[in-house]
Amino acid sequence: MIKIFVDADACPGTVKEILYRISQRTGIEVILVANQPLSTPRIPTVRSIQVSQGFDVADDHIVTLVEKDDLVITADIPLAAEVIDKGGKALNPRGELYTAANIKARLNMRDFMDSMRNSGVQVGGGPPPLSQRDKMEFANAIDRYLAKFST
Repeated sequence: MIKIFVDADACPGTVKEILYRISQRTGIEVILVANQPLSTPRIPTVRSIQVSQGFDVADDHIVTLVEKDDLVITADIPLAAEVIDKGGKALNPRGELYTAANIKARLNMRDFMDSMRNSGVQVGGGPPPLSQRDKMEFANAIDRYLAKFST
């Protein structure tokens, strides 16, 4: 059975709540990985893993654990690329599925924006808070993904 891994340090609480309900309803294991302690509901199929502090420690741990067709919830594009390379799937909290077809373009744009910031150009202020539509898109995307694995 597939598992759902969550890059939990930056994952919005509302997305985690959706995942808890999905885990309770389907029995699919949800594993939150973070650099800090997390409280999770008492659902047998939900657990958290606390990794040590450090740059990309949680990401590296997720990549180590992920297997073919597992789903990783993350907005981290380099992490999504590594997951896809391992045969897993990645979904961002706004409901966008990262694929082999779109991840290269996302990485290129991320690198370009990083270069702009490093050269002193002021670039945006980050993504806006999740809207109700974003939450609905996420819930619909994860339901579509999980429907592929229900028998």
